[in-house]
Amino acid sequence: MQITIINTTNNIGIYLQDLISFTDNLKLLIGGRFDFIDYESINLLAAETTSLYDDAFSPRIGIVYQPIETVSLYASYTRSFTPNLFSRTVDGSRLDPERGTQYEIGVRSEFLDGRLSATLAAYQITKSNVAVDDPDNPNFSIQTGEQRSRGIELDIAGEILNGWNVIASYAYTDAIISRDTSPLEGNQLRGVPEHSASLWTTYEIQEGDLQGLGFGIGAFFSDSRQGDSSNTFQLPSFVRTDAALYYRRPSFQVALNIKNLFDVQYFEASNSRVAIDSGLPLTVIATLSINF
Repeated sequence: MQITIINTTNNIGIYLQDLISFTDNLKLLIGGRFDFIDYESINLLAAETTSLYDDAFSPRIGIVYQPIETVSLYASYTRSFTPNLFSRTVDGSRLDPERGTQYEIGVRSEFLDGRLSATLAAYQITKSNVAVDDPDNPNFSIQTGEQRSRGIELDIAGEILNGWNVIASYAYTDAIISRDTSPLEGNQLRGVPEHSASLWTTYEIQEGDLQGLGFGIGAFFSDSRQGDSSNTFQLPSFVRTDAALYYRRPSFQVALNIKNLFDVQYFEASNSRVAIDSGLPLTVIATLSINF
């Protein structure tokens, strides 16, 4: 095999953070990340070298207030920076780095003496200079002006009874190309369902001859999603069921994990009508772990 292109990326990140406690129930988090990206691509056949340098500062601010011990109210503001190093337009030019801004507010509460927790959050994420597939040239990329996602998420996790654990989540997401000079403006983002939810529960026997024997079952739901950035077709909604059976002792663990228990046909992602990724069929994975 002949190597024709050598890519080298040096990424240095410096993160600073300070937590300020005004009172026992009021805290402020202030932080920031400095990123320095140095990229070089050498085309041995064409004897060409392309260099790219970029840097950015991304702040982070959060505040938490506890009106009572089991309830926390929070709000946060975060910026992000992601270089588009490997995406190119059809004319060979590189894309500008992706920048993001996130606002989030939420409430977290504990129940059953702290064994169960629930978090409800509302957020908005705005990204600019996002690389997407070029509708006219699928092997290349174009850059949208701005993508905006707004949503609500609910997560519940914990131990309901001794040995019985549950994790449940629901998300509503409104994700669009909010600003662009192309006809893509106003379209829904590719691959993002409006509604999604999951439920996973496990139970492990706590005593007796079968102590350590456990099993779990769960379901994942995804609403229909746009199949491409031009919104010319949709991937259908689906429900996938997974299961697990395991037995663990201090010195070893044996597990059987089953994905797509009922062998449902579904599609996970797509780039175009001719590039659609199917979900895994019924899949069984057995593992053995030994502790020394």
